Amino acid sequence: MGRMKLSDTIASAGAWVLENGHRALLAITGGRFPKRMLGMQTLELHTIGRKSGQRRSTMLTAPIYSADQIVVVASKGGHSDHPDWYKNLAANPDVEVTVDGTTTSWTARRASAEEKSRLWPSIVKINPGYEGYQRKTDRDIPVVILTPRGR
Repeated sequence: MGRMKLSDTIASAGAWVLENGHRALLAITGGRFPKRMLGMQTLELHTIGRKSGQRRSTMLTAPIYSADQIVVVASKGGHSDHPDWYKNLAANPDVEVTVDGTTTSWTARRASAEEKSRLWPSIVKINPGYEGYQRKTDRDIPVVILTPRGR
């Protein structure tokens, strides 16, 4: 296995701190805080591990959030590799999302290039950090669109 680039190490550490810090705050406050972070809806995404077949949970923020559509960005802080949660939903697009203690079923898919170009200005207006993440990596950061399953 090759050595990880310093920028990837920093991106991985930052993503770990954000997710675990968010999870700790939710545990400490009984799920009451934070409901929004950096102007975005916070949520817990549940995927099925592509290798393990086990349920995996990840704390994320959604720059676009409504009852009919959730948009999340697989940025991993500008890391050169996709986050595991993205790889899992690419393998099995049936996911669940927990918000405010309520879990619902969704279907995930990567936005097409056209959809991403339409959504990206709104995404970076809400969180300009995504633009910096995209500049840090040669990877085309996926924008993921979730739509309600069974409706």
